[in-house]
Amino acid sequence: MAKVLLDPITRIEGHLSIELDVQNGKVANAWSKGDMFRGYEMILKGRNPVDANQITQRICGVCPAPHGIASSKCLDSAFGITANKNGRLLRNLILCADYLQSHILHFYHLCALDYVDITSILKYNGNDKKLLAVRDWAKNELEVKKNRQDAITAVAPFLPRYEGDFYIKDQDLNIAAIAHYLEALNVRLEAQQMIGLFGGRTPHMVGLVPGGVTQVPTRDKIRQYKKFLKDVEKFVNKVYYNDIIAVAKAYSDYFNIGKFTNFLSYGVFEENQEHSEFFFKRGVYDGKKLAEFDPAKIREQVRYSRYNSGSNLHPYQGQTNPDPHKGGAYTWLKAPRYENMPMEVGPLARVVVSYLSGDKRIKSEVDSLLKVFNADINAVFSTLGRHAARVIECKLLCERAYEWLDELEVGAMPRSTYEIPDKGQGEGLTEASRGALGHWIIIEDKKIANYQCVVPTTWFCGPRGDDGKLGPVEQALLGTPISDPKNPIEAARVVRSFDPCIACAVHVVEGDKEIGTFKIC
Repeated sequence: MAKVLLDPITRIEGHLSIELDVQNGKVANAWSKGDMFRGYEMILKGRNPVDANQITQRICGVCPAPHGIASSKCLDSAFGITANKNGRLLRNLILCADYLQSHILHFYHLCALDYVDITSILKYNGNDKKLLAVRDWAKNELEVKKNRQDAITAVAPFLPRYEGDFYIKDQDLNIAAIAHYLEALNVRLEAQQMIGLFGGRTPHMVGLVPGGVTQVPTRDKIRQYKKFLKDVEKFVNKVYYNDIIAVAKAYSDYFNIGKFTNFLSYGVFEENQEHSEFFFKRGVYDGKKLAEFDPAKIREQVRYSRYNSGSNLHPYQGQTNPDPHKGGAYTWLKAPRYENMPMEVGPLARVVVSYLSGDKRIKSEVDSLLKVFNADINAVFSTLGRHAARVIECKLLCERAYEWLDELEVGAMPRSTYEIPDKGQGEGLTEASRGALGHWIIIEDKKIANYQCVVPTTWFCGPRGDDGKLGPVEQALLGTPISDPKNPIEAARVVRSFDPCIACAVHVVEGDKEIGTFKIC
């Protein structure tokens, strides 16, 4: 038996480590360790409920839009209001743009380097000016820095990396992927600008409020959003889609690695004014059958988490009482459960639930990709299935966004009005790009008495439950082949396929200790 520690997991948001027991070249046991303390719920107590809308966006600099929307919906529920038509559509368009930028970021800038041989750029002899610039820069940095550690630091973020025979052999494919890595930076910028058009700015939107948004839709903003959308759509259909196919064909064994079959989707992108129909469907799949989703069945367990809060509590009763020295605990993440089951959330969960619900658009896209891969639906429940689900979401959202834009009422009010009640409670359920995101609030004397967030990564990177059953990432790692315990890239590929975001957390520092001295220019 070999003990393997991935610490930290790089190219994710926040601080996560994975501990593995490897036997006979495969993972026999796993522990997912969130190394950051989440404490925003403690900060929110006693504040004006509306403050939650801005404060919770600071949970994460990468996904503030979903937190802002979840908080807005949470306050809608507590205040007894709903977003009007424009408010609903504008929230959809903001979140749509966030999905596009996030999925593109995930594949090209976080995961691609697990598959692409980035050192191919040193041999590039083509005519692309950007690639030539990257080649010359890398060569110069490696030449200037004489010892290996300095060289690795010099060419970050491309290095350091796992060393071994792990990467794509096709030189042309590697160079194309590096070119797309660079192109994706500009495409992401346009998607971010799409968010800012209706969110007021990004990150940390000032335009998200209870009842909708503050930005009145104008013809100019709609025209600009469409212009950016056209560019993003072209990249998704002509580049991203084909790159997913290329990686899947080169690493087809990953259709059988990283398997997990419990899926939960809150439903997202509301399609009617009753807020009951969703573009991506709501539901729960336990590996055997699809069932309706009931938010009352959510619980958070803490037997192996560094909290002395009561265990198996619904978020309305949730507590955030840190206990860093708790015996037997190994993570700052709680263990969310649905009917005592660990659940994968995220793009694969949304696609699977919609597929099994009979959604024709999803079924057509999934079946089309499966035909290309010469695989059946079971192949989707895997590392590569998660990547494929993201590009499917991007493709369909690009198509649907044009219709949402056309449904907007130019110049009309983008939100409903509200009053803060003396007492109340509410829940705001949405789907961040990474998965199911829920906010829960209890109001007393017009102030926040309790506020709880259950974020996507808590669902899939959480630890064992009270019954000892492993969390989704821990289970998905079981059986993963590890060819070199000193370079466990196979496990890293599985973990990164979930797109962890441990940044939904708070660093703890000593208040009387100097961190550093900085010159502000």
